[in-house]
Amino acid sequence: MNKIFVFIVSLTIVFFAGCSTRGAGVYQPDGASDGVYSSATGSANKGKYVHPTMQPYVIRGIKYYPTVVSVGDQFNGNASWYGPDFHGKSTSNGEVYDMYAMTAAHKTLPMNTIVKVTNNTNGLSTVVRVNDRGPFVETRIIDLSKSAANKINLVGVGTAPVTVEVLGFESSTNTIIPSKEELQKSPQQTTISGFALQIASFVRPEGALYTQKKYDNTDGYQTIIKDTENKNGRVFKVLLKGFQSEEEARDYKAQGKFANAFILRED
Repeated sequence: MNKIFVFIVSLTIVFFAGCSTRGAGVYQPDGASDGVYSSATGSANKGKYVHPTMQPYVIRGIKYYPTVVSVGDQFNGNASWYGPDFHGKSTSNGEVYDMYAMTAAHKTLPMNTIVKVTNNTNGLSTVVRVNDRGPFVETRIIDLSKSAANKINLVGVGTAPVTVEVLGFESSTNTIIPSKEELQKSPQQTTISGFALQIASFVRPEGALYTQKKYDNTDGYQTIIKDTENKNGRVFKVLLKGFQSEEEARDYKAQGKFANAFILRED
């Protein structure tokens, strides 16, 4: 029993230590992630297992929600790379970062996702496996290892606009990396108790952070930022949460304090 406990604690320490190396903030899983969001029922099923690498987390005041994706999904944004400063340190899934391996960091893709990254300025492409979280920098959607960055002539310029395409998923016996079965049970969207109003959305995090701070605790409700991605890039959505019923959310929306706000059912 003691050996099992030590093993679990060790996995937890490795996981959180790896995440903290990728951002200038504290990696804090969202406490609401004890449940699993069901896309079929639109509800969170309390008590079911959610793999640690698929739990929502917080970096610099922004919440990120790891999301299951499909082969063929594409995302556009800027790529960067990371090398010597992180070489040999733990990644977010417990592996050791090797800047000479073909890997990458992404904020929300499941660990072990295989993606093709195409540099839109020169047409060069490379294929990498996601094993880390990041980059937590405005407009950047993926951090490549040094070797992968070299493949698309990214090292010299630092950043470049890219298209990221999901090619598939690599299986692994590493217990920190989610299996296909675990991915299927992992949250498809954020899990928040009750109902929420989306009150604003931004393509730059500064506006979202300002709005979050300005309206937090408005009439007793809290604000969070949901960092999402679509085919056009990143979108930072500001949600006002804490409504216990749809009627409560509708009544509050009807007061007109937030133009164009709409209700999200989060449980």
